[in-house]
Amino acid sequence: MKQKIFTTLFVVAIIFGAGFSLTEPAAAGQIELRYANFPPAPTFPCVQMERWAKEVEKRTDGKVKVNTFPGGTLLGAKNMLDGVVSGIADIGCFCPPYLPGRFPLMEGIDLPAKFTCATAASVTLWDLFQKYQPQSYSKVKVLTMFTCAPANIMSKVAVKNFADLKNLEIRGTGISGRYLEALGAIPVAMPMSSVPESLQKGVVKGLFSSLEVMKDFKFADLCGHITITNGPTTSFAVVMNKAKWNSLPADVKKVFDDLSREQAIWTGQYEDQHVTEAIAWSKSERGVGVYHFPDAEAQQISGKVQFMTDDYLKKTAAAKLPGKEFLADRDALQAKYEKEYGK
Repeated sequence: MKQKIFTTLFVVAIIFGAGFSLTEPAAAGQIELRYANFPPAPTFPCVQMERWAKEVEKRTDGKVKVNTFPGGTLLGAKNMLDGVVSGIADIGCFCPPYLPGRFPLMEGIDLPAKFTCATAASVTLWDLFQKYQPQSYSKVKVLTMFTCAPANIMSKVAVKNFADLKNLEIRGTGISGRYLEALGAIPVAMPMSSVPESLQKGVVKGLFSSLEVMKDFKFADLCGHITITNGPTTSFAVVMNKAKWNSLPADVKKVFDDLSREQAIWTGQYEDQHVTEAIAWSKSERGVGVYHFPDAEAQQISGKVQFMTDDYLKKTAAAKLPGKEFLADRDALQAKYEKEYGK
């Protein structure tokens, strides 16, 4: 018995002494990259991360191995960008609206623009970035950009008109919060992780977000009503440490660059399909009602939220940034891509 125990311990010692790991080690000469993301693994920003990682490994014939870290396991939402700049992660996906003021020109994509789908908004965002190449992104290599689907109201009580929304506490942050307030609601800022408990306790009566969360986070169990507003989108950027990018061979860089616009389109299409499925599931499995504001009220929304665009134009002009030109290009691209990808 003692001999068997000794033999077992000896084998274990050899395995761990050789650097045994539960993850497959990188092959000799293989480039290994760490890609961090902050939302939970099943959500669309992480689904696109896994797709990108697989495509890179396939298109480089295994020359590049991408290790992914969803759910804030390596970096969180607020420190994602700085963590990539400092090299904690080689690649990271972050949400620019979480860092107000750091990307003043690109904030124009998150203003109310009446996008009906994430695909049109994502391709518009990528094309705008390519044209303007803002200095605010100079410390990183931008690999791709995309947006979530437009924000809509999910609520415990039916919201069919402005009167129903008036003084209703709705979870909304940043631009989304200002949008809600302009329509008469009371915006309540909180992380998404706090929303289920807040809905249960009545702290908020709903939330304002893209609709895939009705299924992903099971908000359909708490919110029996959806009101379509096609409000603001929320932008995301996937960025790479500049030194790590510069160290890559030319053929690998080409694979990354070739994927950039394709990844924006793929992510937008995945998100749009996911939203469609979430709405259908919410209606069929949870009996959720779906409403629209009356046409007369829907036409008033642009005027009610115009002050946000006015503020953006003032800020960009003061900073000597081409905000007016940026918004004109945004609107032209929106019209183009809504025809191609819109609902």
